[in-house]
Amino acid sequence: MKRVTKTILGSVLLLVGVAMLVLPGPGLLLVLAGLLILASEFPALERYVGPVRDRAMKAAEDSVRTPFRIAWSVLAGLALIGAGVVWGTVDGLPLAGWSTGSSLILSGVVLFALLIWSYRRVHAHR
Repeated sequence: MKRVTKTILGSVLLLVGVAMLVLPGPGLLLVLAGLLILASEFPALERYVGPVRDRAMKAAEDSVRTPFRIAWSVLAGLALIGAGVVWGTVDGLPLAGWSTGSSLILSGVVLFALLIWSYRRVHAHR
């Protein structure tokens, strides 16, 4: 049961991360999280963890390198949450409803959580 749960969770994180590579959100960090979980059950995936970790950490550092980038990330998170509320409450929009709205809100919350994590990680090393 534990292996099945890890496989499902890792796969979902990996797939959502891949989607967020082209959508707004911290795609590389979610891909990394999914790979780490899957690699604990499937050792053959270990070889992909290192390169993805390097790229994800570089992207995390770049996202909080300047106040301008932090501001844009915060605005993107607020825009995602605002869009989620609009999609959840306004009828007539494409794919209107709380299923779409809640996923947008969740994306904004995840973006804020990872932005805070990135900021703390980068500034703890300075």
